[in-house]
Amino acid sequence: MSSFWSNTRVVVTGGAGFLGSYVVEQLRAKGCRDIFIPRSNEYDLVQMDAVKQLYSDRTPDMVIHLAARVGGIGANQANPGKFFYDNLMMGAQLIEVGRQRGLKKFVALGTICAYPKFAPIPFHEDEIWNGYPEETNAPYGLAKKMMLVQSQAYREQYRFNSIVLFPVNLYGPRDNFDLQTSHVIPALIRKCVTAQEEGRPTLTLWGDGSPTREFLYVEDAAEGILLAAEHYNGDPPVNLGTGEEVSIRNLATMIAAEAGFTGQIAWDTTKPNGQPRRCLDVSRAKEQFGFQARHALREGLKKTVQWFHANSKMLREVHF
Repeated sequence: MSSFWSNTRVVVTGGAGFLGSYVVEQLRAKGCRDIFIPRSNEYDLVQMDAVKQLYSDRTPDMVIHLAARVGGIGANQANPGKFFYDNLMMGAQLIEVGRQRGLKKFVALGTICAYPKFAPIPFHEDEIWNGYPEETNAPYGLAKKMMLVQSQAYREQYRFNSIVLFPVNLYGPRDNFDLQTSHVIPALIRKCVTAQEEGRPTLTLWGDGSPTREFLYVEDAAEGILLAAEHYNGDPPVNLGTGEEVSIRNLATMIAAEAGFTGQIAWDTTKPNGQPRRCLDVSRAKEQFGFQARHALREGLKKTVQWFHANSKMLREVHF
């Protein structure tokens, strides 16, 4: 247990969600005794009055901002305005009111979607402004990236201590498995398991399978966030990932094997691929606060598929 955490009052926005639940678990394991999770029905963080009320009610020392409107390609295409506005307003207002109230530290979680569509591989933090994001999720990515602008501006003018972390796509047990709003791994798991249970000979997936992605197991992500929250106080953004990329085609093959689906996987090339490649340079996180992911992709997928089988009747689904 850490004396740092036992003496820190922490608000975790999105603490009841997928990633947030793991962050809260690890905070408790580290001895943090004062954790508050604002729920949307009590504190709508898109509204300034609710943000001010949150700070007044809880007087936190630290805010870990994980709450977001987020989803896969389909959800981003259906909700570009909502994803932009809600994410922009939550971040901007939480940081501004935190500055006004003398918050000791703000930990902001950005997104890999903020990177330019054709950034050099692996994505280094210094490349984050060298181009426009992939179009299907640009509104979401740009809204989250504004927290980096605000964080650096507030540090310069007000000496406000905030850090911004950029994680790759997360996955693991308790993920969102709603096919309309989920990310690629939970969607593929659900599709493969369903196809296997229904005895379907073919499973059709979006795109051509050529894009590459990098994935970070959710427990590892939570560990990285808390290491940074405790030990990192720098101005530059920091990537969180594994530094290893996999094609969607190979990912689908791995998940099908874990799910027991033995049919054929077909590709609907009329659907978008999304960003061509995603893979992070993760050296800064290791150098600055000693973070290195523990789970290999195959190991994490195995755990996630096992959890899905055990909990498929009680899935967490997210609707907009």
